[in-house]
Amino acid sequence: MNLGGRTALVTGASGGLGQAIARSLVRRGASVVLTARRTDVLESLAAELGGRAVACDLSDRASVERLVEEAGPVDVLVANAGIPASGAIDSFSLEEIDRAIDVNLRAPMVLARQMCDGMAERGGGQIVFVSSLSGKAGTAGSSIYAATKFGLRGFAQGLREDLRPRGVGVSTVFPGFIRDAGMFHESGAKLPGYVGTKRPADVAAAVISAIERDRSEVVVAPVPLRLGTAVAGLVPEVAATVQRKLGADKVAEQFVDGQRDKR
Repeated sequence: MNLGGRTALVTGASGGLGQAIARSLVRRGASVVLTARRTDVLESLAAELGGRAVACDLSDRASVERLVEEAGPVDVLVANAGIPASGAIDSFSLEEIDRAIDVNLRAPMVLARQMCDGMAERGGGQIVFVSSLSGKAGTAGSSIYAATKFGLRGFAQGLREDLRPRGVGVSTVFPGFIRDAGMFHESGAKLPGYVGTKRPADVAAAVISAIERDRSEVVVAPVPLRLGTAVAGLVPEVAATVQRKLGADKVAEQFVDGQRDKR
């Protein structure tokens, strides 16, 4: 898809990754509708980019439906918003579990459902889900978060085939550890020296590539991390044993501590 003259809706646009994605879309010629809960950042970014700001709490089901109406016709949906949901299952209240599912999985599904018909009627479109490497391999302290991201991947794969005949593409972007912005950065966790990171600009570039080339899946991570994730998908118990020996549990504890008040 050529983004020139297209309209794109970006969720989670007030965060660092969302801002990088929105700016990249505008540079490629798209106009943007930006949504998030933090209206101060959102409105400032919308003014900078010549877009529109629509406040929305994706954990509120009625608010998600209003977002569809207020956004109007869009050619591209970038479902970028998400919450960390880190920690052992017994540390979560039932309300926190519901919120993680609503924001990370249900809201993207509902937005895709409500917007795909209009895209098809207007001649095509693109739906991009920003997932995580946790959507390919579960690790310590990520059971609920990984469940939402695994679910998003499965939904995207099936939806891509369902919408292919109607001219609507579906893509999923899988960021690894992203420095300077996003959940990992905000947690304050420290990685071992051998674990590499990527930048918000790399995630934005992956989203643009997914849209313009209709790519099914794009991983944003250094090669060693990609390989480790692939191994985890094939032989999960072996990968888990290696991760424990490399200190993955200690890193997971840092994530939990740094993200506890954000879930």
